[in-house]
Amino acid sequence: MNPAPHPRPAPGLPGRRGLLGGLLAGAALAAVPALAAPARAGARPDPATAGPRATRPLLLGTYTSEAGGGAGIGTAAYDTGTGTITSGPVITGVENPSYLAPHPSGGTVYAVAEQGAGAVTAVAIGPDGTYEVLGTRPTGGSGPTHLSVHPTGRWLLSANYTSGSVAVHPIAEDGSLGERTDLVTHSSPPPGPGQGGPHAHQIVTSPDGGHVLAVDLGTDTVYTYRLDASAGTLTEVSRAALAPGSGPRHLAFHPGGRFAYLACELDNTMVVCAYDPATGALTPGPGQSTGTGSGVSYPAQPVVTGDGAYVYLANRGHNSLTRYAVEGDGAVLRLLDTVPVGGDWPRQLALSPDSSLLFAANQRSSTVTVFGVGPDGSLTAAGTPFPAPVAVCVLPLP
Repeated sequence: MNPAPHPRPAPGLPGRRGLLGGLLAGAALAAVPALAAPARAGARPDPATAGPRATRPLLLGTYTSEAGGGAGIGTAAYDTGTGTITSGPVITGVENPSYLAPHPSGGTVYAVAEQGAGAVTAVAIGPDGTYEVLGTRPTGGSGPTHLSVHPTGRWLLSANYTSGSVAVHPIAEDGSLGERTDLVTHSSPPPGPGQGGPHAHQIVTSPDGGHVLAVDLGTDTVYTYRLDASAGTLTEVSRAALAPGSGPRHLAFHPGGRFAYLACELDNTMVVCAYDPATGALTPGPGQSTGTGSGVSYPAQPVVTGDGAYVYLANRGHNSLTRYAVEGDGAVLRLLDTVPVGGDWPRQLALSPDSSLLFAANQRSSTVTVFGVGPDGSLTAAGTPFPAPVAVCVLPLP
C-alpha cells in the first residue's frame, strides 16, 4: 500500500469472464510466446558471451479504478538481450490487479483485486498465448496487496493489507481457484506507532517449502505459519518482532535459504534476518542504511539475484535503487550505492529469470524502467522508459 491514504475503488468483485482468444494474434502473438515452466534462476550471463536473443512475455499490474490507470492486466514482451519492451493487448475483466504471481507450471497467472471487497482472480494462459479469465474468489478481507503460489502448485496465498489478514485458496488442476480454506487475522501484538490496526503486506513460502511467512506493516511483525498441505489451513509457529514503527513491508530470501532481507518502509531501513528451516523462526538483525540519506524514503521491495551475490531495493521517495553486495554466505549486506530509477515512485521490482535484467514499475510516472545487470552487479539503464498506466507491478516470465 501507499504510505499515504490511497483512494479505494468501490466494493465489488470482477464479474466479467470468458475466453479472450485472439488477443495476441498476428504480430502481438509472435512477440509474446506461450509460457514455459519457470527455470531456476542462476548466475547472470555476461552480455559479451550471451547466446542468441529472444523475446519473452511480460505482464503489468495496475489500478483500473484510478484516474489514468489501466483497463486490466497489461501484456507485453521484452527482448532478453536489450530489455526493450513491446506493448501487447490488455486482459480485461480483472479489477485492480495491483500484484501478479505465476503458477509454477506457467499455465496460470493470479492477480489480487486491491479493493474494499478483496478478491483473487485466476487467468489461464493457452499454448498459443491466448488468455482465459477462469474466475474470481473473495479473500475474506479488504485491500489485498500481495499473493503467491505455494511451491506444490496446490494453494494460493494472499495478504489483505487493509484488514490485516492472510487467506488460502485451493488451486484445481486447471489452475482455477476453489473456495477459501482459511483466513487468519493478525490480532496481536497491538498495532505499532501511528498504525490503526494490522496491515498484512506480503505472504511467501520459505525456500525449503516448510513454512509460510506473512509480513505485517501494522504490527511490525513477521508471522511464520505451517501450512497443512491437505486441509489448506495455517498454524502459527513463530513470530519475529521488528523495531516499533519500522513498518516491515516485503522480504526476499537468499537462495541459500538461511537468510532473508526485509525492507522496512517507515524507518527507511533494510534488515538482514536469519531463518531456521527446522523451526521457521526468523531472527531480525539491526536496521541498515538504504543509502538514501535522512528522512523517510519509503523503501518498497528487495530482490535478490539468482546467484545470491547482489540485492537491489526500490526506494519510492528517493526514486532510486539501492545496491548491496551479499557477503558471508548471505549473512551480510554491504551497501554499494544508489542508482536513479529513471521514474517516479518505484513500487515494485522484478528480475528476469536469469537475473540479467531488472525491471522497475514506477507508479506515479506510469512507466517501467529496465536495467541491464552486469556480472559485477552494476546497473545500466536499458533504453527509454516504457509507458504503462499506473504501473504497480511488472512480471517478466520465462
